[in-house]
Amino acid sequence: MAGITGRRSRPILHLLLAAMVLLWTLPTLGLFVTSFRAGDAVRVSGWWTALAPATQSGMVRIAGDDTASGAVRSGSVLRPDQSGARITAFGVSSRDPDAFAAGQTAELPLGGQLTLHADGRYRLVTPDPAASGQRVFFAATMPPAFTFQNYFHVLSSEGLVGSLVNSALVAVPSTLLPLTLATFAAYALAWMRFPGRALLAVATVALMAVPLQMALIPVLRFYNFAGQALGLDTKSFLGIWLAHTGFGLPLAIHLLRAGMSAVPREIIEAARLDGASELRILIGIVLPLSLPVLAAFAVFQFLWTWNDIMVALVFLAPQEVLTARLVNLMGSRGGEWEVLAASTFVSLAVPLVVFFLFQRHVVRGAVAGIST
Repeated sequence: MAGITGRRSRPILHLLLAAMVLLWTLPTLGLFVTSFRAGDAVRVSGWWTALAPATQSGMVRIAGDDTASGAVRSGSVLRPDQSGARITAFGVSSRDPDAFAAGQTAELPLGGQLTLHADGRYRLVTPDPAASGQRVFFAATMPPAFTFQNYFHVLSSEGLVGSLVNSALVAVPSTLLPLTLATFAAYALAWMRFPGRALLAVATVALMAVPLQMALIPVLRFYNFAGQALGLDTKSFLGIWLAHTGFGLPLAIHLLRAGMSAVPREIIEAARLDGASELRILIGIVLPLSLPVLAAFAVFQFLWTWNDIMVALVFLAPQEVLTARLVNLMGSRGGEWEVLAASTFVSLAVPLVVFFLFQRHVVRGAVAGIST
């Protein structure tokens, strides 16, 4: 009966998991689609309408750079990037902007005629050959269009490349340093006998509960005092490396100790009987068997340091990491969602590549750390 009940509950569980995945995926999908859309389309329609034609309203003033022949002027109300649009209606007054259908001729209030075709071409006949400045309101249907211009604009003129390099200079050492130190500490706690080992293990778990926000300012004051005494620059990469190393060590030691403890004791004892040193056992036996846990922590630490903004603002300012640059973009480009979406996906690219490359190790390492 229990087996039957379990089998009946599996479809419900699968549906719940699928719903959770969908809720997490939809915002990312919307951001991805928005990053390839033009700004005009983003402002008038949602990302879910990206594959459908969009209706857009506009106004242009016929100026002197249009082709003119006597009292007749001709040109187009559409920009070059709107070549696929089709005019559906137009007007010559803001009170009635869609008074005429495309192809009709409108009588102007001050005399003259205006004909606007569906492809955007117009013909303006005025009594005064020198007249210009006639306003034309129109509604157009825009075909679905996608562009890489947002990414070109971000990478070339928004300064994200420098911030991207800064984030890499922060994340890579801030991952390798705690991983290296935690490897030795975790092996000692897992396989070496010395007084106070259990107390140190408990202290490591207790340090994981210390909020980062509470420890940040004391650590900064201590670092500034030590930096001034040693003549070090207090706003440098060294400071943020040490900060991320200190905040990441408790979790690193806990996870690696749990993973290393899962190595069969018989293998360790046999190596010791053969005369292998502790360093040789660590490098030749424990590390290869603990690779999933090492990879899991490395990915978690890299994602944390790559997406961090608070520690970077405290220890690294005025140099900007990628997240800080995105915050500034949000403030200066609050209406240009397509630029913000492209900037966000530039920042997502590296963590996504790292995660998918080590996904198998992350899952195995996380399960190993929890089960032990």
